[in-house]
Parts: sequence; structure tokens; C-alpha cells
Amino acid sequence: MSKVMIHPATYENVHQAVDLAFELFPLKLRDKKVLIKPNVLRASEAKEGIVTNPAVLSAVVGKVEIMGAASIVVGDNPGLFSYGANEESFIKTGLMEASRGHYQNIGNDSVKVAFNAEFLPAVSISRAVMEADIIISLPKFKTHGLTVMTGAIKNSYGILPGALKAMLHKAAGSPERFHEVVVDVFRLRVPDLFIVDAVVGMEGNGPASPNLRNIGLVLASDNAVAVDAVIATMMGCEPGRLRFLQKAKEAGLGDCDLKTVEIIGELKRLPGFKLPPLGGEALLRNESMQSMIHNRTILRPQADPARCTGCGTCVDHCPVSALAINGNLPQVDAGICIACFCCQEMCPEKAIALK
Repeated sequence: MSKVMIHPATYENVHQAVDLAFELFPLKLRDKKVLIKPNVLRASEAKEGIVTNPAVLSAVVGKVEIMGAASIVVGDNPGLFSYGANEESFIKTGLMEASRGHYQNIGNDSVKVAFNAEFLPAVSISRAVMEADIIISLPKFKTHGLTVMTGAIKNSYGILPGALKAMLHKAAGSPERFHEVVVDVFRLRVPDLFIVDAVVGMEGNGPASPNLRNIGLVLASDNAVAVDAVIATMMGCEPGRLRFLQKAKEAGLGDCDLKTVEIIGELKRLPGFKLPPLGGEALLRNESMQSMIHNRTILRPQADPARCTGCGTCVDHCPVSALAINGNLPQVDAGICIACFCCQEMCPEKAIALK
């Protein structure tokens, strides 16, 4: 039976929850190569709640240091095409300082591995991921417009360097297929421990929504499916209705049925939690759900004139070149757009939404 820890925490005392996580899910770190992977979507201020908070990363790094690891690498591949943006993202978010000298740009060196040929026959992943003896994943408790939520499984999408993330968005071609891509990427190297920053979470149209939620918790588990099922439940979404959790269960990665999960702490649904428009209804075997998913795929990005500055970031990062600036606002070619959310994720003003 999988276990999930749910422990009260603030960013001031988060080390207590981190210590408990290592007690409940012990790892033999002495003389091991350890990779610690926070969620670093893009350059942003820590107060925006878009990335794993620096206090959580610092507590984990400090714990690993005293446990005698041979080496520690802290790294992620932010969702940008430019490899040079990696360091910038860590500096601006405060995660560089929180890395305590262990940061590496893991996007600079990669290895090619076989992948699901339905999408791409092979993909490159950061060499640091493949060479690590132990991987500790630090997801952020957030919503995601394409997968409903982003947690333990989705955090592994950052092992893909550079533009490859966008290429797989394109290869998937639809939201429901992207759920499957996320699991296929996760399976390339399953992390050994997950510690989720749920002190301040995100609701609404994530993963870069301005709607933050004070939750005051840290979650932990050594099973990604179990902890993601807990996150979904807290958000008010039935875990079994999320395709990526269905696929993960089918692949033998864990069980999203909470009857099979031991909860260490108190599991409560967050009242009035705002989910993205998809609402968790990604059940592919249900005809009405399939119709709803189709309707979802015809949604297209639209910029809020009050927020948009016409900077062109969305245009630069569209993997299929479906956007162009017209009259200081981005306009979409609906026939090309694949609703991959790259434009929304990268918008520095949070001005893009699918409508």
C-alpha cells in the first residue's frame, strides 16, 4: 500500500515537514549522486507562486547535504526554447540561492533514449537525470489548463531540455493525447521521492495563474500516482477521471484509488477550489466526455488587452507558428493552433487564456 504524508507547514518552518518526509520515506543517500528537481516553469518572482518556493528547495538541499550524498545537482529545464534562460529562471525565482551552490544547467548536456513511437521514436533527456542514483522531485501544488493539475507526474516533464517539450506538445496533437505523453516522459526515469510545495498553491487557469491559494501544507510520497490522487482530491477532482492518472495506473506505476493509499495526516477537500475550464472531465471511454474534449480542443488563445504588452513572447514560443502580432496583440491562426498552452505558460504578463 502506498503512503502519502500531509503535514502542516509554513515557509518559515517547512524544514520540519521535510525532515518528517525523509523519516517516512527513507533514502540511502550516502555516497550517492542525487538530483533535486524543483518545478521551474519560467523566470518569475517567488511570490507569484509559479515555481517551487525557495524555502522548500533550501530545506531539502540542506537535508540531503547532512545525509552524506557524494554529489548533489539542483536543476530543471524551464519551459523555454532558449537554454540560456535556465540560469536566469533560477536567479529570478530565488532558487539559485536556495540551491546552496549545487545548481547546474542540466539543459546543456543530454542523452537520447527510446520513446513511444506513436509520438516520437526517441527523445533527449538531461544527462544528469540518467546519471543520478537518486532523484528527489519537488512539485508545486498547481492547476494546469491542459492536464487539470500539475503535480508529481507532470513535474517530470522538465527532464526534457529546450524545445523538445513543445515538440511533444505538437506530436500529441490533442489534450487527451498529451495526458499520455506526460506519463510516457515520467516513465523514462521515475523519481525516488516526491515532496510537494502546497504551502501556497495555485487555482484557476494554471500553471501561471494569478489566483493563489493559501493551503499551508507539504505533501510527500515515494509514489507519484498516490500523491497526485491526493492533490486531485484536495482540488475537488475525482482522480479516476484524469487520463494521465488512468494511464499511469494501467502502466503499473501506482493506484489512484485512495482506498489503496495510506494517508498520514488529514485529507480535506479545499472548499470552492477553482479548477481550469476542463474541470477534470477527461474520461476518454465516456462518449459525452469525448465530445467535451473535442470542444476543448477547438478553444484558441486570446490575449487580454488590459494585460498584454505585445512583447511577442507567445509568438516566439509557439511550436507550430500559429501566432502573429497584429495591432499590438497576438492573433491566432485557428487552423494551425494545437491548443498546447505553450503561449499561456510563457506569457510574462499572464495575459493569455484559451477561450
